[in-house]
Amino acid sequence: MRWKAGLLALIGCMSILGCSEVTPEEQASLAAKGYYQHLINGEYEQFLQGKDRLSKHSEPDYWDQLRDNCHQFIHQQKEAHRGIHEVRVVNAKTDTVQKYTNVFMMLCFGDSTNEEIVVPMVERDGRWYMR
Repeated sequence: MRWKAGLLALIGCMSILGCSEVTPEEQASLAAKGYYQHLINGEYEQFLQGKDRLSKHSEPDYWDQLRDNCHQFIHQQKEAHRGIHEVRVVNAKTDTVQKYTNVFMMLCFGDSTNEEIVVPMVERDGRWYMR
């Protein structure tokens, strides 16, 4: 829910400052952070719905396997690092040739360690998806 409040605050600040448009990098960053927040919260269905070209109507066994993989990943992070406590967007860069945006995020773990990840994002029909 915090990422939604952040989006509203960003849009509000931009309107006050006279900016009329959120950049593609900002849009991709907010979407990527939101998807990972779903993952951390155990909302695996919402996380998987953020994957490009993956549909809830895909093979049920495949969808179940992906959901189980998400659960296993979160469990492993709890065991190894006391879980992921926060996701921070560090930067975003658009590759204009390949037509996607790399979102650089920091996973902040419960044991005070951090790991930077790169999440390639692509826009389709006005919505951002993880590649």
